[in-house]
Amino acid sequence: MQYVLIIHEVEAYPAWKAIFDQAADIRKNAGEISYRLLRDANEANNIVHFSQWSSLDSARRFFESPELVEIRKKAGVKAPAFMYLRQLEHGVL
Repeated sequence: MQYVLIIHEVEAYPAWKAIFDQAADIRKNAGEISYRLLRDANEANNIVHFSQWSSLDSARRFFESPELVEIRKKAGVKAPAFMYLRQLEHGVL
């Protein structure tokens, strides 16, 4: 399985979330399968977006596209950090 981990600060979570939700079809069509959103326990506008993708190439094309760069600006995203990940192991304890 392939995953993308994005850590970024947003100007205001409610505004960012509205744009994130509006982009659901775009993300799905680009290859996103599932996602989790997490918030830093101490900084409400520090967001982690962890998502599963059909391929890392698809994810890179999507996240590096000029369209998404503009969407991030509109959403108030500050300096996103991306990690493209392949699963090694999964377990439940």
